[in-house]
Amino acid sequence: MNSELFLAFVLVAAALACTPGVDWAYSIAAGLKQRSFVPAVAGLCGGYVLHTVLLVAGLAAVLTRAPAVLGWITLAGAGYLMWLGISTLRSWREASFAAGAGNAGTTRLRTFLQGIGTSGINPKGLLFYVALVPQFVSAEASLPVPVQSGLLGLTFVLLTGLVYTAVALLSRTLLQTRPGAARLVTLASGIIMVVLGVVLLGEQLLPVLTAARTASS
Repeated sequence: MNSELFLAFVLVAAALACTPGVDWAYSIAAGLKQRSFVPAVAGLCGGYVLHTVLLVAGLAAVLTRAPAVLGWITLAGAGYLMWLGISTLRSWREASFAAGAGNAGTTRLRTFLQGIGTSGINPKGLLFYVALVPQFVSAEASLPVPVQSGLLGLTFVLLTGLVYTAVALLSRTLLQTRPGAARLVTLASGIIMVVLGVVLLGEQLLPVLTAARTASS
């Protein structure tokens, strides 16, 4: 693999992982609500592992060339994000380090699966892999293109794992003794999830509404 291309990819991927978004919101919420944020971070990384597998198998490019399928994925992702955001908003008043004391095994599994859903069903993540990763693959390298794609994808998974762990850990460290601030941050996290879900939904419905208006005029 071309070392210069790989270094450039690491810099770009690290910058993207450090950009606040729904993954950050979920990491912060897990850091405040769960006794262990590891399942949440592992779930988020698991979603990107899924994107990596799709990329290596060539399915990611196929999906992006199928607007109808990608549209349904986007709608599902929008609905999921809004549901997750609403669930977070419902519990924002109780946000604290002591939360999450129920059935630990069930809570960890649910948190892990929600993390996979948060990053795995997000079409933005799929498009990131399709649009960005191939730019850093070299046809002249000794490694086959699928192997290079897989290594780049897993590198992004590692970077996101490190960043999201830091985000969850910092949110817990800084806010566990500040219940008021913790509730406000949890409230903001829930709002971010809902807003992003609404934006994704709008991206799909706006062209449909525009076409309907054009047809009726």
